[in-house]
Amino acid sequence: MTPREIIILAGGLGTRLSSTHQGPKCLAKIDDRPFLFFLINYYRGQGLQKFIFSLGYGHAEVEAYLQTSLPDLDYELIIEEEQLDTGGAIAVAMKAVQENTVLVVNGDTYFRISLSPMAGFHHMCGAECSIALKEIDNTERYGSVKLNTDYSVETFTEKGIRDTGFINGGAYLLNKRLFLSHEFPVKFSFEKDYLQQYIKRARIFGVKQNGYFIDIGIPEDLERAQQEMPAYESKLDK
Repeated sequence: MTPREIIILAGGLGTRLSSTHQGPKCLAKIDDRPFLFFLINYYRGQGLQKFIFSLGYGHAEVEAYLQTSLPDLDYELIIEEEQLDTGGAIAVAMKAVQENTVLVVNGDTYFRISLSPMAGFHHMCGAECSIALKEIDNTERYGSVKLNTDYSVETFTEKGIRDTGFINGGAYLLNKRLFLSHEFPVKFSFEKDYLQQYIKRARIFGVKQNGYFIDIGIPEDLERAQQEMPAYESKLDK
């Protein structure tokens, strides 16, 4: 069953974008619209109905945008009083999730995943976590993910190695019950303290996706998004 709830992680400080954008990364402008608009618009089209925003830095700006521009959106805000890192933020946001399967995405990454087939694979495998993977020519910035023959994750390769491969696209399907059954600290990294540490004891799988992907975490890619995304979205609307 395709999930109906989504957690969007948008509490980061965005320090690497400070030279080109001030404020939450998810509100960086793309053709006079915030990046967050494109995320919400796409995932609404994929059938997501309830949006849970994990916010920290600049949360009032995000809330103001949602109230004024998307008043009909079914959403809930989870505000971090202190930085919890990605894992801690997800664990807290899970309290607002009603169903057992939830989609989790990074608020600075736009990845056009095929959600229904991914969800079918996730449930068929009895996965605790399924990671949307994107093949790119140079994995140096992200590190890469290698899979076993059954598509379970074998290893995560560290950043800094220039090679073609599959990267973690920052979109996950999570089994709420299994994920919360682990004993995590209040503050922890989802990528380092969960994904990398639990691949031998939890059912973590990778799902290869071919859709458009961009991460606006650095100025160069924010500029590229500003050039590519309006034309890409316009083409899709025709």
